[in-house]
Amino acid sequence: MQSNISNQDRANVLIQALPYIQKWSGKTIVVKYGGNAMINEELKSAVMSDIVLLQLVGINVVLVHGGGPEISDTLKQMGKESKFINGLRVTDKETIDVVQMVLAGKVNKSLVQRLEQHSGKAIGLCGLDGRMLMAEKKSTAYDLGFVGEITEVNTQIIEDATKNGYVPIISTVAGGYNGAVYNINADLAAARIAAEMKAAKLILMTDIKGLLKDKDDESTLIPVVNVSEVPSLKKEGIISGGMIPKIECCVEAVRRGVKRAHIIDGRIPHSILIEMFSDEGVGTMFY
Repeated sequence: MQSNISNQDRANVLIQALPYIQKWSGKTIVVKYGGNAMINEELKSAVMSDIVLLQLVGINVVLVHGGGPEISDTLKQMGKESKFINGLRVTDKETIDVVQMVLAGKVNKSLVQRLEQHSGKAIGLCGLDGRMLMAEKKSTAYDLGFVGEITEVNTQIIEDATKNGYVPIISTVAGGYNGAVYNINADLAAARIAAEMKAAKLILMTDIKGLLKDKDDESTLIPVVNVSEVPSLKKEGIISGGMIPKIECCVEAVRRGVKRAHIIDGRIPHSILIEMFSDEGVGTMFY
């Protein structure tokens, strides 16, 4: 099939990418992988090839993932209904066993296998490995069960993996000091890991274009936000609903020393590469 991209266009893309490759080589980026990009086969493939390319040009990529739909499906097969309060899964003893089995087992290992099919080197980890994520029970007005709040991040095992040329793929279950296992929100875990690793970037993949002035009009994308503007954007109602926790993760990461945090549209193939290696980027950047 004849491509309608000219050789000059191809060359321009590579020339534009070069300074960014030089800028990010040797740096660490943390990608929170989720949403449609984790379900749609074509998008899955694009994400994996993006990560392998980043690795090949010397960027240390840490991939953090959730797996809500898979957990819900498994619970449904067991005849158990998923229950959420304010977007957080109510996690009783039976549910935390399923969370651990699905996230740290099935989902994690299938992502490792998929990355390796794209000739990448990956290692599957969860927050229990090397006491990477330690947590206490999240205290809320409602009892959410085994939902945790991260108290400590130990990055040694992640750094060992990246030094040896592996992409660590991390599922977000954490250990408790009393031997319990806790379910951790993947956005929050990615933000804390990025901060502790002094990552150059945190990228949250979502199913939306980014932060919109008018949530029903994608042409109102706000490309850049200083974290000091976030409270007033909340007051104006521009940041509301499901965007609040995602943006709070970006603010938290930047305040803890991550240079840039991004909410990008994972529905766009190769959105990670566009964000990393082009002048325009994609989505909303927080600094």
